[in-house]
Amino acid sequence: MAVTDEAIEKIKGMIVSGALRPGDRLPKESELAAALGLSRNSLREAVRALSLMRILDVRQGDGTYVTSLDPQLLLEALSFVVDFHRDDTVLEFLAVRRILEPAATAMAAARISERQLDALAVRLDRLGDAPSVGELVASDLEFHRGIVVAAGNSVLCSLLDGLSGPTTRARIWRGLTQQDAVARTLREHRAILAALRDRDAEAARSWATVHIASVEQWLRSTL
Repeated sequence: MAVTDEAIEKIKGMIVSGALRPGDRLPKESELAAALGLSRNSLREAVRALSLMRILDVRQGDGTYVTSLDPQLLLEALSFVVDFHRDDTVLEFLAVRRILEPAATAMAAARISERQLDALAVRLDRLGDAPSVGELVASDLEFHRGIVVAAGNSVLCSLLDGLSGPTTRARIWRGLTQQDAVARTLREHRAILAALRDRDAEAARSWATVHIASVEQWLRSTL
């Protein structure tokens, strides 16, 4: 194991064991290095790596702290990674989204409030019947995120936030090249919303699956 990897594992072990908790300040570099049997250079590299992963927060002039370890914060790394996808892997991201998002939509059917439903409806009404592709894609992201937030699972929400990035390009491309894409997307959004208003989890799941699968099917035919 590389020295830096060993240092990362030792700090991770302290956090997992509870020796360091969210918000705790790490001991001074010299003390921590001695306690873990590490060189200060390897410890420094490990801290730098863990700060990039949003596990540690290095505050200049103050010290190094364990972050909140909130799922949304930790899963920001997923968004960073998926931004480097190749065109031929977009389908794989869409396939994962097709598994997770319908499940989140079904969960939301039992939890979403009337106020949240009304906000989704207002957003769709404001969009009108002939939005631009850019407006449609922005609305699509907001629409689905509003539903996933209503599902009440922060980990699921963070995962889907991370997966939305690579599929945005596909949605824009679809909107520019497929004649009925805008109208079809609006119809599917309204069908999902109607199922949520009816508190029909299975209908909501089915419409969400159809919605994502239509993008996936179109993209598969063009690659």
